[in-house]
Amino acid sequence: MQQLLKWTLETIREEESSFSWMEEYRYEWAPLAKSAVSQSIEGKTALILTDESHEWFAKYILNNINDLKKNRPLLPFYALSSCFPHLHAMKSTQDLQLLEDMLDISYPNGYYIWYIGKGDHPFTKLAYRNENSFLWVMDEEVQDSFVFRSSDTLLDIKLLQLFKLFDNTLSAALFGDLDLES
Repeated sequence: MQQLLKWTLETIREEESSFSWMEEYRYEWAPLAKSAVSQSIEGKTALILTDESHEWFAKYILNNINDLKKNRPLLPFYALSSCFPHLHAMKSTQDLQLLEDMLDISYPNGYYIWYIGKGDHPFTKLAYRNENSFLWVMDEEVQDSFVFRSSDTLLDIKLLQLFKLFDNTLSAALFGDLDLES
């Protein structure tokens, strides 16, 4: 974890834009990023799930995560709503269990949910059930999540900066420039 913390700080400081806000949050960020990046490297599928106001960001992630110019292996990142368009109809615990059963069958190497959105959105029921979820939660303190304020006028910029940091962490780990175990 020390190496990831040090690498994260150096990467934040190298960024030319105003990314200094992230320095104080790197301790909350590092274990979450380590978990998500490790799961991706282990071959688990990342299923991106957002509330309605952050659907644009899911599209941004999907358009950029496997950009061929990165010269790295393509990784399984998908929008859960594209894989299962009936998400909005999910109401009961039984519905969620049926969906989880389908996902277990569909992704035999495992999966994790990358949730970005309000903490009280109905989709959180699914995200919070999965102990490996990568949670970017707005306006609510949730254990093992990275918290944002939806009232933050720089929220969209912060989301984009954090995605860039995640993507750089993923590349560094894939290319052996970052050891997630130390």
